[in-house]
Amino acid sequence: MGKICIYISTYINCTMNLYQNLGYLVLGSRLRRLSESFLAEINRAYQNEDIDFDASWFPVFYLLSQNNSLSIKELSDQTEVSHPAASQLITNLKNRGLVTSATCADDGRRQLVQLTESGRELLAQILPVWDAILLTMGEVLADEPGCRELLPAISSLENVFKSANLGDRISSKLNVELKSAANE
Repeated sequence: MGKICIYISTYINCTMNLYQNLGYLVLGSRLRRLSESFLAEINRAYQNEDIDFDASWFPVFYLLSQNNSLSIKELSDQTEVSHPAASQLITNLKNRGLVTSATCADDGRRQLVQLTESGRELLAQILPVWDAILLTMGEVLADEPGCRELLPAISSLENVFKSANLGDRISSKLNVELKSAANE
């Protein structure tokens, strides 16, 4: 059993070193791993409280807790996900009886989404969990100076990615290098 723990520990250390050493080449992978790990912990907190809620539902529940109803387009725009992704989430929540939608009286093309009674009951259960998440994250991250800059850094990175067409810029660098190599 001891050898297995050593191998696992070595694997984890090598993996972390790999990810840390490769920098921006694995940025997306690191962010996805961090996100998946964080969401798994949040889901475990809901499970510990016997609350049938998935952390991926948070943006929709939060927005609907702040608004009586929103269209799928408004939910899509505010959560910055595609309309089909928002629609799929709403369908999932409808199937669970947590939201309902009705045709907008002013515009028959718009579907207005709102929490059902079951959705509002679930919201009442999860609000204290949201408060506990904020308190816990504040405590956990308070002693790590780099962590205090995490949310502003993520916001900055999001803004850069919105304004810098990264794919085209990478292609441009490749074209310059290819031309330089061809001239040599």
